[in-house]
Amino acid sequence: MSDLSTKEIVKKYGFRFTKSLGQNFLIDDSVLMDIVEGADVSSEDLIIEIGPGVGTLTKELLKRASKVYSIELDADLIPILQEELKEFNNFELVHRDALKVDFNSLVGEQKSVKVVANLPYYVTTPIIAKLLNDQFNFKSLTIMIQKEVAERIAASPNTKEYGALSILVQYYCDTEIIRKVAPSSFIPQPKVDSIVIKLNKLDKPRVYVKDEKLFFRVSRDAFNMRRKTLWNALKGLNMSSNVIEEAFNNAGIDPKRRGETLSLQEFADLSNAIYDLNK
Repeated sequence: MSDLSTKEIVKKYGFRFTKSLGQNFLIDDSVLMDIVEGADVSSEDLIIEIGPGVGTLTKELLKRASKVYSIELDADLIPILQEELKEFNNFELVHRDALKVDFNSLVGEQKSVKVVANLPYYVTTPIIAKLLNDQFNFKSLTIMIQKEVAERIAASPNTKEYGALSILVQYYCDTEIIRKVAPSSFIPQPKVDSIVIKLNKLDKPRVYVKDEKLFFRVSRDAFNMRRKTLWNALKGLNMSSNVIEEAFNNAGIDPKRRGETLSLQEFADLSNAIYDLNK
């Protein structure tokens, strides 16, 4: 079985990188193995890999998992992946945009599903949001993403990184930073550092909310107007001043505070208070 490096495979097929797809292929074997180890892949697991590139990470996943579905958008990579991974009977290639895939239909009744991805920077947040908002039943998501986005995901209140993405991910998952990755670990080299981060899906959301749609709307509105007080930021909810004031009182939250000072629990308390007054 061929075990060519990423650089060798790229050269072998004369592959040309497409800038609009944000393609940066991993060439550092130590990072590759840290992703596999961090994802804790076992023979019980069905793996969904998003953005397999030329298949070097895919190959390591296939050696350990019961099955790997690799989702790739670039038509030029499909024949390369089919050729390089043809000896694995537990490999299935899905030539689609990951943002349009119905992941629940793809995996069916499989109980132990883990997602592994080296995501293009431009599509990182939409894919994370899709996996979480679609109620996809995965155990963990191990991804290599831009350092700045990883810091936003893991951020605490009262920091400039803390925002709507922090709320979304921490509502559903525990977060674990696995390692930092330098630009020199890729071809072509990106201009920024990357981080491998693991999101472990919680059995149930971290806080109790009565209306998830409202909870995320409140947090988004609060962060969309970071410089404004919560009182001003939540005017877009189109409620009377009396109702808003009563909601803040019932939640025990000062309306003069700004969104980035609220904990996940406080956002839940506020959205639940608003929900109760609008039933």
